[in-house]
Amino acid sequence: MRYPCLGLDHEDPLVNSTATIHFPCFCEFLKEVRPNAKKYTLEDYFRKNFDPGILPFFTEEIGLSPEELDYEFRYWQSYVKPRVPKVFPGMREILERHKAQGGLITVVSHSMKDAILRDYRENELPAPDAVYGWELPPEKRKPAPWALFDIMERFGLSASDLLMLDDLKPGYDMARRAGVDFAAAGWAYDVPEIESFMRRNCDFYCKTVSDFAALLQEG
Repeated sequence: MRYPCLGLDHEDPLVNSTATIHFPCFCEFLKEVRPNAKKYTLEDYFRKNFDPGILPFFTEEIGLSPEELDYEFRYWQSYVKPRVPKVFPGMREILERHKAQGGLITVVSHSMKDAILRDYRENELPAPDAVYGWELPPEKRKPAPWALFDIMERFGLSASDLLMLDDLKPGYDMARRAGVDFAAAGWAYDVPEIESFMRRNCDFYCKTVSDFAALLQEG
């Protein structure tokens, strides 16, 4: 097995959640709290999540106050609760094959742990061995490398045993800081500047789920 442990982002490498849940939630929230703000497209939203990241986007560009950030979090959680995103075709088979071969599946995400575990159950995916979500203190969330170091310590792994799969720069930055190989997932959206950055800088760029499956079967 090339990588005994997979570190997976949740939104958009695994489940189609930004386009179907998180972006519509953002649009409704913004319409309520900033009715005169500029209109963002889905591609804009991916760009902002890519760089500078969701919190700087909210605080520095939109100008949300601490109280508004608290409200946004509650609004987001209420929106997510009844909505289950669908797994991208082919990802279930990858996870099942990896687990059948004795591999570990871990999740490092900006979604909440409870929602991640629900999505795994509802999509009938193999249960992850560890989940690190937004409930962590800010200093331990992506792009901080804490979760990857904890995975290595918890399961007795070295950095070369892990592969991180993510579609955005915070995951890339986290993997680089931890010395872990990084595969960029490019199948959830088509934003040329994000793809260009990922192709130039990542260890692997996977345009499709099939590309990711082939990567895991190499070596």
